[in-house]
Amino acid sequence: MKNYKIIKPKKTKPFFSIITVVKNDEINVGKTIKSVVAQSLKDFEYIIIDGKSSDSTLKKIMIFKKKINFLISEKDKGIYFAMNKGAKISSGKVILFVNSGDILTKNALKIIKKKFIKNMNIGFIFGTVKRHYTTGPIYKYGFNEKRLLYNFDFATSHSTGFFIKKNIFKRMGYFNTYFKISADYDLYFKLIIKNKIKGISTKKNELIGVMKSGGYSSKISFINHLKEEIKIRYHNGQNLFFLSLIFFNSIIKNLFK
Repeated sequence: MKNYKIIKPKKTKPFFSIITVVKNDEINVGKTIKSVVAQSLKDFEYIIIDGKSSDSTLKKIMIFKKKINFLISEKDKGIYFAMNKGAKISSGKVILFVNSGDILTKNALKIIKKKFIKNMNIGFIFGTVKRHYTTGPIYKYGFNEKRLLYNFDFATSHSTGFFIKKNIFKRMGYFNTYFKISADYDLYFKLIIKNKIKGISTKKNELIGVMKSGGYSSKISFINHLKEEIKIRYHNGQNLFFLSLIFFNSIIKNLFK
């Protein structure tokens, strides 16, 4: 199939830009799109970046074409390239990524917009998400910026639960595509540790989204995750001695799991 595009920008600048990145996920993409277009707050544009799927993903997307402002279906160099592509064409004040398989709760945007308006000086919000693990669902909420210094499991995941103002995302340089597995954590480190950008989180009972189990990063081995984490920390100027402690502590903890 040839490259495909829909370009229907909104007449007025939206508060939110919602971006869905997908490739070959015909089973799940429909439920993700349904959760976006069903939002009780309509002050958003919807952007879908498809990596030129070879299955029926594009056909499933086209069912909702009247609700989509931008659709690009073409080959790309990976998930973070695709996410950056969506962010760069967006026009909303706040960006949210809802990747294929994840869903938004109906009042998610309404909850988050109120918090941004009430807290004008913040740059980002971590929203509560429900994630499915082998032992059952877990609610992830809040974040601990001090924990980020030594552990990347400090907050909810970026996808579906993380809202960031576009001007700040742009100032951070978007996602650094040098990192193939955890460019989102590189962004968090730059935001919170290096640049001291202030953010808040929703309460535990303010559920924003539900994340599909078995996402992109779950397919990567522990050691490859750890290698990239160390690269991210080194790239951002963290102390080499401290990095050594983080590395060996992670190895030991993993051995005793």
